[in-house]
Amino acid sequence: MRSIVIVLSLAAAATLMQAADAAAGKSAYDKSCKSCHAPDGAGNPAIAKMFKVDMRDLKSADVQAMSDAELMKIVTDGKGKMKPVASAASSAADIVAYIRTWKK
Repeated sequence: MRSIVIVLSLAAAATLMQAADAAAGKSAYDKSCKSCHAPDGAGNPAIAKMFKVDMRDLKSADVQAMSDAELMKIVTDGKGKMKPVASAASSAADIVAYIRTWKK
């Protein structure tokens, strides 16, 4: 049963990503993510220092290797000291599509 749920979740994430809009994602990123993650995804050093965290560059191979579902979960649920981005929850797929444009 658990594997069926995982497969359905991945299928739903894939469907969302097909409909994702990177241009809309840039707008949502600029509004909800840019202040901490910087305009280019490299991370804001002042925020990283204030929260005493290592902020990974969103262009890095390890972030880009994450699945779309994993990245959307981080946007909607948060991770570590990063709180969920409630205002970006409805545009999580678009934000991930925008982040994918930085793939090296």
